Amino acid sequence: MAAEISDRVREIAEARDLPESEVFERALERGLEDLWEDLVLAQYLDGEVDREEAVERVGRAKVERAERERDLVE
Repeated sequence: MAAEISDRVREIAEARDLPESEVFERALERGLEDLWEDLVLAQYLDGEVDREEAVERVGRAKVERAERERDLVE
């Protein structure tokens, strides 16, 4: 797995003409953003955060998408 990640980072760095460290930094930022959104939406759907706060934290479109997905499951 570590070798696969290194290969991907190297390939992205070469394709984008970026240092590998910047590729890692961007990947970390994207990953953290996804995890943050998942947390906020889970808290909203569990009733721990109200809708307005969730919209403020992750945006209206993401909250509405989470609501549609919840409604489909129900």
